[in-house]
Amino acid sequence: MEMLGAILELGKTILAPISEYYKYHRSVDEHMKNLKRKRDDLECKKSDIESKMRAELLPRKKPKREVEFWLQKVKTINVEIQNTEQEAERGKYFSRMHVGKIACQKIQEVTELIDQSCGFGESLVIDPPVSYGDELPTRALVGERTAEITMEKIWKHLLDEDCGMIGVRGMGGVGKTTIMKQINNRLLKERDKFNHVIWVTVSKAFDVIKLQNEIASMLHPNPLKSEDETTRAGKLYAALKEMKKCVLILDDLWNAFPLENIGIPEPTSENGCKLVLTTRDAKVCDGMNCKTIKVELLSIKESHDLFLKTVGCDVSNIPEDVVEGVVKQCARLPLAIITIAGSLKNVVDVFEWRNTLNELRKSTKGSAHVDAPVFKSLQFSYVRLKDKKLQDCLLCCALYPEDYEIYRDELIEHLIGEKVIESMKSRQEELDQGHTLLNKLENACLLEGGSKYVEKRRFVKMHDLIRDMALQIAGAKFLVLEDVPNEEEWGNDVEKVSLMCKRGSKFPDVSPKCPKLSTLLLRGYVKIIPDSFFVHLHGLRVLHVDCLEFKSLPNSVSDLKHLTSLRLNNYDLKCVPSLAKLTALRSLDLSGGSLEEMPRDLQMLVNLRYLNVGSFITNQEKMPPGILPELCQLQVLKLPLFCLEVNGEEMVRLKKLESFEGAFDGVKGFNTYVESLEEGGPSHYTYVVNEKKPASQLGVAELGESVILSDCNICLLPKDVRALIICESIIYGMKVIFGESWKKSVWFKKGCEEIEYINSYFETFSLRSLEILDLFGLNNLKGLFREERVAPAPVVPLGTFSRLKQFSISVCRNIKKLFTPGLMQNLENIDVYNCTQLEEIIGGSEASDEVEEEEAKEIVKIFPRLRNLRLQYLPELKTICSSSNVILCDSLNYIEISGCPKLKRLPLSLHLIDGELSSPPSSLQIRIKKERWESLEWDNHDMKIVLEPFIEWSQ
Repeated sequence: MEMLGAILELGKTILAPISEYYKYHRSVDEHMKNLKRKRDDLECKKSDIESKMRAELLPRKKPKREVEFWLQKVKTINVEIQNTEQEAERGKYFSRMHVGKIACQKIQEVTELIDQSCGFGESLVIDPPVSYGDELPTRALVGERTAEITMEKIWKHLLDEDCGMIGVRGMGGVGKTTIMKQINNRLLKERDKFNHVIWVTVSKAFDVIKLQNEIASMLHPNPLKSEDETTRAGKLYAALKEMKKCVLILDDLWNAFPLENIGIPEPTSENGCKLVLTTRDAKVCDGMNCKTIKVELLSIKESHDLFLKTVGCDVSNIPEDVVEGVVKQCARLPLAIITIAGSLKNVVDVFEWRNTLNELRKSTKGSAHVDAPVFKSLQFSYVRLKDKKLQDCLLCCALYPEDYEIYRDELIEHLIGEKVIESMKSRQEELDQGHTLLNKLENACLLEGGSKYVEKRRFVKMHDLIRDMALQIAGAKFLVLEDVPNEEEWGNDVEKVSLMCKRGSKFPDVSPKCPKLSTLLLRGYVKIIPDSFFVHLHGLRVLHVDCLEFKSLPNSVSDLKHLTSLRLNNYDLKCVPSLAKLTALRSLDLSGGSLEEMPRDLQMLVNLRYLNVGSFITNQEKMPPGILPELCQLQVLKLPLFCLEVNGEEMVRLKKLESFEGAFDGVKGFNTYVESLEEGGPSHYTYVVNEKKPASQLGVAELGESVILSDCNICLLPKDVRALIICESIIYGMKVIFGESWKKSVWFKKGCEEIEYINSYFETFSLRSLEILDLFGLNNLKGLFREERVAPAPVVPLGTFSRLKQFSISVCRNIKKLFTPGLMQNLENIDVYNCTQLEEIIGGSEASDEVEEEEAKEIVKIFPRLRNLRLQYLPELKTICSSSNVILCDSLNYIEISGCPKLKRLPLSLHLIDGELSSPPSSLQIRIKKERWESLEWDNHDMKIVLEPFIEWSQ
């Protein structure tokens, strides 16, 4: 009997998978029909939710995060169902079981998504966090007494209930913008005065739609979509009307306008709003019915002090009358003083000072467009550069629109195309020279530097007066207009043309004859460029087109044989004409479009150094064979990461490559390329391999700036990896990769379901270099660190996560504790979302009562650099940290607590000064429900009172 029982059990074991195979194989058609019905149900639910959400998205509302995640999941599963349907249509016999099994799984997932949609509550939207405004970078006030008097006048009128509109006027370069930036930042510090501060730079080229867009871009969410000015004005009016006690600052206004045309509510004592504008023209203040405040010139003493401070060296050996003579030539104007003094930095030779004074006295007296005292000082600074490359670089910047933030990398590419930067041995040498030129112009106070976005992309800006001066110096050689001129307006001597077309303007049917034209920049919303336009422009070397509403270039571009730089930044671009004749081309940038296929005759561009095809290629999955081996001069190659693959053997031919972003067609090709690299290969790269292979077979452990491995089971990472992103959602992953953290990053899209602890999964190295850790949808994740039973605390390699600045975890259902005490001291951002079992942010280790009592005597400060803390939809969260831990508010900027019903303590603390709590940072924002705030327990009840003014109550 025992033998018979064993045989029966063995039979069950053998027959079970056969039975399962047969069930899926036999019923695949039925499963697919059920899946399609479920998918249709899901689509109906999705449509209903999107319709309801659109109806609820009034101004100042935004979708709930859980709704956004749900919609992303629906998109993802629709793609997966489509792939399953395609496999079913192929009808291969042995794949039927697999299709049936997948269909059953997808039916269950779709059912879960439909069930989840029932838990969104009555509303799908929430009020966003209040934006008080942005602190603006600014230099210190010049002319302390004069500027402070002006500032106090402005401040007094801002606090005057009967004064709704204030006009700050003064000549160009006198410091109006600097003063108003100081006012803007002061308003942000003294939040009890106003609720919102909005800054918009208007500039000379006034346009209703542009101004509406600028204002709307500062609102969350942006209320404008309609193209009709009147409808847009109504929507903007409704959004701004809700914002009580709002200060709107319009900088550099050149024309008066009726407020209702834009959609700006009239400032009144009832709504507590203010409108402040800066302008050079007193008539603008009168036309806007403002209370006018004039910004005066500096006093003689202030001029002298500012000049000596900017020169930055000892001038005691320079005769006093020479120094004062130079200062006098600056006409007490801050911009003129700064530029002239900047040109004399560290100059101690008396002969050079005397020569400077003589040249200033002889310089041009200005024109109708630039104030005479300003123009002659700015022109002198230009002449004093004495380096044609620097002068040409400055003039090139004047081709860009007023107040335009010119990205350094794009400008340097422009300068290479113009041959301002000559061809060198390597691309890096050319970039180094470009940055050196721009740094020198910044040091000479002729350009302003800055950076934006999280990736810190650097840019330069020209003061509008310096731009006017540069255009006057260029004269007839430059043509910079807002619209395409008629044929008779194109001069025979014009060398560089920049056309910034207004929105919706039609490109005229012209065929200019400009034999000397070498540079053409087209910017705006041009619908079509006629084929005749380029027929006579045979000398063109640089052609940059930044437009939106055309799908192809005219065929006449194919005959521009001398073209060295071609950039097409156009999201609607589908194709480009033949490039066969453009053999002089050194730089080709097609990063802005959505091309149907790679350009024809690309292999003919044998002199190409820079190729950027970062857009999507809709009809091609692989780079056509034979192209890359011909482009052996390439130094930079940027290709789409997820829709165009390259052959590794062809990549081997690119020996001069310094920077690469792209996807390989498989592990074999990737390994072939890696093995061919000499001295590490490109210094900047993003490699993508789309295969299910372990990292040990990819050869990437020692390689590295950025490696993205999709659908892989990975155990090794590059030594200098900065960001680790592990997620199960392709949409979420794409958002992260193309956001702030793709540099030096590794992304795991799938194949990571089994991860329980991060440190044990990546046990071959210490994660010391990580700055960003982003985890999403890891249902088996139990913790960041595996705890050893025999040890009182987790065993963590020294230095693990010691550089981590940003931590994000979402939809990880099983994790109960995040951090270990004593680690993560450099964290700046913590974002925890929808982890349903999470109980602790920092878990306390088990210890004896004596140890606990000893530890309780000392308060330990955690997360000393924390700036942002978001805890959302954590139903089991009980504590952030133990009672002996506190988070100092010194660096905190934003806190959001929502969906955490069991959280009892908010461990915030402030320094004690003379027995009283210090003030929190002025930028601090706390978003929380009022009832949750009232239920929190506090170590010091005074903390609650001090922090309440910084709260924005959530719904």
